[in-house]
Amino acid sequence: MIIAIREKQRTGTGNKWEISLIDFKKDLKKLDDDGLMLEMSMRRGVSIDAFDSSIKKQFKDKADDFIKSLPSFDSEYQRWYSEAIALLKQILPDRVTDFIRLYEKPKTRKEITHDNYMIEDYLHGLRVTRMGDVVVDKQAAIPRMEQQRAIVKAAAARFDSSLFDIRRIVHADLLDSETEVAKELNKHKFTRAAGAVAGVVLERHLREVCQDRSFKFTKKNPTISDFNETLKSEDVIDVPTWRFIQHLGDIRNLCDHSKDPEPTKEQISDMITGVERIIKSVF
Repeated sequence: MIIAIREKQRTGTGNKWEISLIDFKKDLKKLDDDGLMLEMSMRRGVSIDAFDSSIKKQFKDKADDFIKSLPSFDSEYQRWYSEAIALLKQILPDRVTDFIRLYEKPKTRKEITHDNYMIEDYLHGLRVTRMGDVVVDKQAAIPRMEQQRAIVKAAAARFDSSLFDIRRIVHADLLDSETEVAKELNKHKFTRAAGAVAGVVLERHLREVCQDRSFKFTKKNPTISDFNETLKSEDVIDVPTWRFIQHLGDIRNLCDHSKDPEPTKEQISDMITGVERIIKSVF
């Protein structure tokens, strides 16, 4: 998704928010589609004969092609799970814990039942019998997968209903990609350039925070210092955070003025880490 955004920015085509919104929608749609196919694969893993018979009735002569198109649950689920977590953290963070709980076996579990059999158990092929009778097996994990897919669908609904939040998500996504650029520059010892890029990222974020809160400025081109002072005076940030941003601004100024001593790689690394911290904590 970040690559797609960068490409559009480079060619100068389209509105960056519209492009990014489309990318997010595509990611969510693919995540939902992939989840459905994984659920089908999971169901087949529970009972191949019953599943194939049902599919043949539904798809008739196309049944074999559909069955062949199913992903391997054991090898593909972890990728889907990781991608789902990443998107949920941005769009529906309050459901991340629920999503994880449906996968992980409970740490306090003393015995395995239908109520606490999770997707992790399915992947391990766990099956419990008592006196020759099956107590619980892979079948019990199917409702957990259904619930995970329902959470992904809820994220898609949240996406469509909250454009303001999504604009902030895309803004953060763009800033994250630029901090990666700063890291690469610093890695190759272009310290001034890396610090300048990190400084721009910080300034853009603080401007965005002030705009979201409708703070007004008399200066035509306010700086990091102006944004920082306003956020402190409006009680958005505390004094330690204000001082920290002030420190980051000083390093940025050091990078922008060639007459000053050359900034060190360690200084810039700390600056980039600091900028990432502010992006995640000041909003």
